[in-house]
Amino acid sequence: MAVLIPTDFSARVVWLGAQFQPVERLVIQSVPLTEMALSFAGLEGEVHGGLTRASCSRVTAQYPKGTKIRNVRQLTIVSAEEMAAVAQAMGLASFDYAWAGASVVLEGIPDLTHLPPSSRLQGPDGMTLVVDMLNEPCQQVDVTIAKAGHDAAKGFRAAARGRRGVTAWVEREGLLRLGDVLRLHVPDQRAWSHLEQARA
Repeated sequence: MAVLIPTDFSARVVWLGAQFQPVERLVIQSVPLTEMALSFAGLEGEVHGGLTRASCSRVTAQYPKGTKIRNVRQLTIVSAEEMAAVAQAMGLASFDYAWAGASVVLEGIPDLTHLPPSSRLQGPDGMTLVVDMLNEPCQQVDVTIAKAGHDAAKGFRAAARGRRGVTAWVEREGLLRLGDVLRLHVPDQRAWSHLEQARA
């Protein structure tokens, strides 16, 4: 029987943010938070919250755009280390997490963007987030960085490929605070050996 394995990897929450207002077209406007009260629908009032959502370009091979589906991208989780590498590749002194629409920024888990889908990140009070999948770089971040006055904006998608973090959803409700340490749990299964064949 497949199980979830508690690992020795943990990560500290170094930034929390949310988008509460409708944003200007192609511009991300996250605001920093000190805590999040997370329900099964995610963060109340956040633009990505809700138990369901309209399907987007990420799943057009499965559904017509706008189809009502389960919302498994309530949160965007990124790595502080990976974002530092993105900033360096773009020639920026630092990267403002708000530009990426990040919900949670973690420090301490290597190669976070490539965590196995269905991995869990569990907080001190039992609050648990489930990793859905890798999050691809998008045009909105380029536009947002350019609006912030940086010419390097057009380099984001190339610099962030494979380092853009993951999307996630709430499996167990609870409070997530700045400074919390989350423990990583991973599925006990090998990688699917037919992936390359499936891509052909």
